[in-house]
Amino acid sequence: MPDLEITFDEVREQNLEQLRILNRAIFPINYQDRIYQDILASGRVSQLAYHNDVLVGAIACRLEAHPGNTAKMYIVTLGVLAPYRGMRIGSRLLERCLHEAKQDDNIKEAYLHVQTNNNEAIRFYRLFNFAVGEIISKYYKKLDPPDAVVLRHMLVTES
Repeated sequence: MPDLEITFDEVREQNLEQLRILNRAIFPINYQDRIYQDILASGRVSQLAYHNDVLVGAIACRLEAHPGNTAKMYIVTLGVLAPYRGMRIGSRLLERCLHEAKQDDNIKEAYLHVQTNNNEAIRFYRLFNFAVGEIISKYYKKLDPPDAVVLRHMLVTES
């Protein structure tokens, strides 16, 4: 199947509400305003995917400062509306996000949490060289199972 025609944009004040609506439609977690402000501040690493001017997917990240003027990029969400799954939109969003992160010499690592029973997501991220890390018990307060696995990807800057 050929790639669907998709246009991309970074998260901006003007499209932040669209991201909130998309996340509510896809995820069982209601993200607070503070998270959306962090996503807005992340710059080009957070990306939106549009098909015919309709938001169909997004990757939303926050940057976490660490000692030595370095940062880690936490992937808060990566989601695509159900009718658009299987069309490489999620892959393209993650590729764009990682590419943008590699442009910043200070961002050394990308990481995220995935529910331990979400084998599809774990397989997906492993395709992009994310390593399976530690399991955090009771990470999710309102999900069953509540445990999460940490997936990590070391970033090498692109010249």
